[in-house]
Amino acid sequence: MAITQAVCTSFKQEILVEGHDFTATSGDTFKIALYTSSATLSASTTAYSSSNEVSNSGTYTAGGGSLTSVTPTTSGTTAICDFSDISFTSATITARGALIYNSSNSNKAVCVLDFGGDKTSTSGTFTIQFPTADASDAILRLA
Repeated sequence: MAITQAVCTSFKQEILVEGHDFTATSGDTFKIALYTSSATLSASTTAYSSSNEVSNSGTYTAGGGSLTSVTPTTSGTTAICDFSDISFTSATITARGALIYNSSNSNKAVCVLDFGGDKTSTSGTFTIQFPTADASDAILRLA
């Protein structure tokens, strides 16, 4: 099994033909689900699946948590999208990666995050901190 960080190929095609609205106040609902090292996630992932998702713990439940979108903008000639950091409290979690998906649009996959190794919280807070929203680092970039 492997988790490979990527913007999902299906998402790249879908943004050209159908809606994925990242607007903060009126857009779609995007969620992030956490996965164990047994998961297989990559650019070919097309939708959320509960297979090898971490177990419910603390405030983390199946399907993950809803992300707060920051309205897309540009940095130079690159369009960028960012989310506010998200935390799951009172949680015992070991996760190797995550999937961001559009729960307003048939749970379609957006991107896979590879944590580079297992990340753990024990009866504590598991936080996903998103990178700086700029042309080089934003979680979603279209150059």
